[in-house]
Amino acid sequence: MKKALFATLLSTVLCMPAIAATAFTDGKDAVSYRQASFQLIRHNMGDIQDMIRGNVAFDAERVQRRAEALALLSQLPWESFTVEGTKEAGGKVKPAIWDNLPEVQERGEKMAADAAALLVAARTAEQAEIRKAFADFARNCKACHDKYKAD
Repeated sequence: MKKALFATLLSTVLCMPAIAATAFTDGKDAVSYRQASFQLIRHNMGDIQDMIRGNVAFDAERVQRRAEALALLSQLPWESFTVEGTKEAGGKVKPAIWDNLPEVQERGEKMAADAAALLVAARTAEQAEIRKAFADFARNCKACHDKYKAD
């Protein structure tokens, strides 16, 4: 059952770029999509972080579910930066982001790769492996936020 669900979700996400290309009605819609994607990423990261820090009991199965979600979600926000009208639609980004979209896209690709590595680590259920992979994933997120997210 889990494998079938994961295969369905993976197929959906792999098709997302084609779907997303027609899903945005305007720049504001793209900003909403981007922000919703990042909120889901934040939620899943927060749960793993709480387990790593010992704020809640470590649950290897839950870490794996969160890592599976992150592997999918980390692919979603990037296209929304390129939709016509997005720059003018606002959002919590610094103006410099619009001059550096290729770098932002590269960081997005790295984030997706880091999420895939986190999923591999989560499948081992080894806390040390998960901690290292999560740190790499979070470090990449923070670097982009520091450079491009407005307060």
